[in-house]
Amino acid sequence: MTFTRKTASLVPIRDTVFAVADKAKKDKAEHGDDAVTDATIGSLYGEDGNLVAFDTVFDHYDAIDHRTKAAYASSFTGNPDYREKVWDWVTQGSSLDLPHSVIATPGGTGAVSTSLVTFLDAGQTVILPDIAWGSYRLMAAQYNLKTVNYQMFDGDHFNLASVKQAIEEVHKTQDRIVLVVNSPCHNPTGYSLSEAEWSALTDLLNEAGKTGPVILVNDIAYIDYSYDLAHSRTYMNCFNQFSDQVMGVICFSCSKTLTSYGLRCGAAVIIARQKHDVRDAEIVFEKNARATWSNIPNAAMKNFVWVVTENRETFLKEKQNYIELMRERSSIFLKEAKKCGLETYPYQEGFFVTLKIEDNERAERIHEELMKNHIYTVLVNHGIRVACCSLPLKKAHGLAAKMKAIEDSVQQEPSKPE
Repeated sequence: MTFTRKTASLVPIRDTVFAVADKAKKDKAEHGDDAVTDATIGSLYGEDGNLVAFDTVFDHYDAIDHRTKAAYASSFTGNPDYREKVWDWVTQGSSLDLPHSVIATPGGTGAVSTSLVTFLDAGQTVILPDIAWGSYRLMAAQYNLKTVNYQMFDGDHFNLASVKQAIEEVHKTQDRIVLVVNSPCHNPTGYSLSEAEWSALTDLLNEAGKTGPVILVNDIAYIDYSYDLAHSRTYMNCFNQFSDQVMGVICFSCSKTLTSYGLRCGAAVIIARQKHDVRDAEIVFEKNARATWSNIPNAAMKNFVWVVTENRETFLKEKQNYIELMRERSSIFLKEAKKCGLETYPYQEGFFVTLKIEDNERAERIHEELMKNHIYTVLVNHGIRVACCSLPLKKAHGLAAKMKAIEDSVQQEPSKPE
């Protein structure tokens, strides 16, 4: 007998990131920090090995009145000024001009999660990238949704043909399409779709919309660490070409942008050509918010508004220093990887680089061998993720060659019998 709902999965959650990070922590305690390379957690770390918490964010947050921190937000959809400033921030530098609504969520995770349950009924299918943040699949399972994967890459480009194929497959069993695209700064590969790729994808979505509703869930958690911030949002101009049958939800994360991972603040930005369609989605988002988390931290929203208005320039300057640091870290790793023949997926910007290992069984063996050699990374589908966001420069140097040597040694071993 079980007391949980019949459709619940009772398989324990296996969070590979935190499990491996814990192993790295224990290894450091035993062998010393210098002996261990920890490239696991997807948070920004400084060269001193400590988590970065921007002074331009937290000095003001610390000064916020305790009663403001203790108070409920003015609405479970988010404070009005927060919702307004999120729209301005998310769309800055673009000419996106569609009817819209902003719903405050607990981080970008809340925005993605509530999008799935808003647009799909139990038993329906969501389309995900084959190389992706593992929690997408977990979210789908929790809502009793099925998943179909599209291949992220065709060579060194976004695989639009695979997206088309996945849409056609899902259309055989349901009238609506929900497609997740994590770009710019894709987790875990660091790929960003070009504007030409976004334009072609928009055309594809419009074509699919002739069969039924299409919802694009655009996860932009890492967008504010783009190496070309001034043009990081210009791809959103393509969304102005959405047909009446296409809707977008842009999932924004204050957690990443402000290095405030634990404050759990983000937003779902709903866009569509028709106001009544936006309102319909907004109503369901509102109900999900009230029924699930009820309220987003009031002070976190107020602090975001202050940071992006009154403290904007100093905040951008502090953040840019770390963008340049990540650029240097990733450049070192990629340059040395190319030199020694360590293959990676196409990286352009962002927190992570991923080794290209299409055979998952082999990737698992390499991952285990890396840990035996005090190198801690994250196993993902078809690869191994290296978090440049937390990798000090001194440990970035020489890492690719070490990983290549380990990869080659594992490659020579016989595969396990089936």
